[in-house]
Amino acid sequence: MFSYRHAFHAGNHADVLKHLTLLAALQHLQHKEGGLLLVDTHAGAGQYRLDHDAARISGEAAWGIAALAAAPAPPPPLARTYLEAVAAFNPDGGLRHYPGSPALLATRLRPQDRLALFEWHPTDGRLLDRAVRAWLQREPRPAITLRRDDGFAGLRALLPPPTRRALVLIDPSYELKRDYATVVACVGEALHRFAQGCYLVWYPLVGREQAHALPKRLRALAVHHGRAWLQAELNVGTPADAAAKAAAARGRAIGTLRASGVFVINPPYTLAEQLRETLPWVLGALRRGPAAAWKVDAGEARP
Repeated sequence: MFSYRHAFHAGNHADVLKHLTLLAALQHLQHKEGGLLLVDTHAGAGQYRLDHDAARISGEAAWGIAALAAAPAPPPPLARTYLEAVAAFNPDGGLRHYPGSPALLATRLRPQDRLALFEWHPTDGRLLDRAVRAWLQREPRPAITLRRDDGFAGLRALLPPPTRRALVLIDPSYELKRDYATVVACVGEALHRFAQGCYLVWYPLVGREQAHALPKRLRALAVHHGRAWLQAELNVGTPADAAAKAAAARGRAIGTLRASGVFVINPPYTLAEQLRETLPWVLGALRRGPAAAWKVDAGEARP
């Protein structure tokens, strides 16, 4: 149950898609003065070292954030915001640190906002606790809470928030097949408790029936509740044999995950346009081979 460690995958193409979407949604929601409840149900370690063994063994960041940072073409505005957010964790100008979702959210907290983090993994929970303590030492923010517990169950007690505004990120590891059904149940209950919340679900596109069914089930939930929705996917393609052999010769494994997606219920009305502007540039930097593609679909709210 606890075999998955995000440190091996930090900064990969899936993180790029997830964090672009998260930052765009947060930026839009913070245009209003009202306080936001921010929730990360599977927070991981919070931030990661790209020069440590886990990230170096996988080499996935080289084909994610590192490739994006080295792209010769000027980035569109959303990508620039994302790159600047990562650069803020690397003041020496290198790329040794990668901020996970908790770090990105924590650095953007306003006095009226609250951040609730959940992490059940014993090792990552300890690392996240240490990271949160460090953030609070630099700039006290009593509005950050960490619970070493199941985020699926923990979300229930937070909804509806007193401010009636929320951005919730749900991105489990999906190492258990039942995670897919649990995500659908979690989102369904969240919509029942607080239909106005912005719910962002990340999912992998792998060879499992449940993985391909998940966005369809989430879309059905959104339609049932009359809520707007957005689905974005990024497929970086399969590397050519020569590239795979070269990576293996350098002692780097090429990850098996080629594609992932985000499904957003109650997305900001600007999000689809931002992603359609940004993902072609992202794919230009991250393309690995045949089948590389991106897509953004959206549906409007219905009475």
